[in-house]
Amino acid sequence: MRAVFLEGPHRVRIGALDEPVPGDGELLLEVAAVGICGSDLHYYLEGAIGDQVPAEGFVPGHEFAARVIDARARQFGFEPGELVAVDPAVPCGSCPRCREGHVNLCPHVRFMGAPPFAGAMRERICAPAGNLHRLPAGFDAVAGLMLEPLGVAVHAVALARPRRGESCMLLGCGPIGLLLLQVARSEGVAPLVAVDPIAERREMARTLGADATAATVAEACEHVPEGGADLVLEATDAAEAFELAAEAARPGGRIVLVGIPQGNRYHLEAALARRKGLSVKFSRRMGHVYPRAIALARSGAVELERLVTHRFPLEAAADAFALQAARAEGIVKAALFPDGPPP
Repeated sequence: MRAVFLEGPHRVRIGALDEPVPGDGELLLEVAAVGICGSDLHYYLEGAIGDQVPAEGFVPGHEFAARVIDARARQFGFEPGELVAVDPAVPCGSCPRCREGHVNLCPHVRFMGAPPFAGAMRERICAPAGNLHRLPAGFDAVAGLMLEPLGVAVHAVALARPRRGESCMLLGCGPIGLLLLQVARSEGVAPLVAVDPIAERREMARTLGADATAATVAEACEHVPEGGADLVLEATDAAEAFELAAEAARPGGRIVLVGIPQGNRYHLEAALARRKGLSVKFSRRMGHVYPRAIALARSGAVELERLVTHRFPLEAAADAFALQAARAEGIVKAALFPDGPPP
């Protein structure tokens, strides 16, 4: 079968991959659509995320929807051909973090699309039946793949514990940022100010519910009381993101860092954050939040499909990676379709 392989920084090829064989409790799936995530871009641009270094010929992709094509589908409560969203994380379930309920911090997790576990940029894949989530009527493959990044946003906003009526600043209006915006908006924060240097992304943030937008933190601070926000949600890939978040927060404010910085390092002037007495949390993936994500999307509180601005056949993966990495042509998120993009 066909698959996308990362061969190193800026090197993408289409090649053949052996057919997957389901293990115990797994079902065979046909990938319907798979998104290019910011973490995929780090592997593409830098060849690693911290100490996670994919081997040459790594198959990425963890945001995906698929059809159940396994002959045993009904034994697991699914219909043959049914479209499902797939949670890519398979935590061990028995370590201290899992027992505490922090499955997103499991040190033994098998995460599809994170080294050394191959991902979904291919025609077919196997996944545990418990990781499959039935999609409501009206949800297509694009909505299905977007439930994974929405889950990341749901988890991060839960960590933030937003309070109705408190000011919130969002740094970065890429896919995760725009989902954070919508989830935070549903919690009643106000005003909500979105910051991004790209005009098209600021405009999308405005149409998705931002009360104001700005190209810089300095400009954004003019739109919040005290010249800084009660809550700052960071979703960029910038090494200076931590410092920008500290600048954006009011004294005594809260920060949740969601993005992955380029080069695996933050730059921060310590006095800025220390003198403000800021509370800082780092967000890591998500827990078991797919039901909550599905409910938000189903209610209309969150729009998903608008964020997938560019759609490519699997064979055009190299073009899709290059375009998304360059943030060109108004792209927010690219998705790959093994059977070709829908009309």
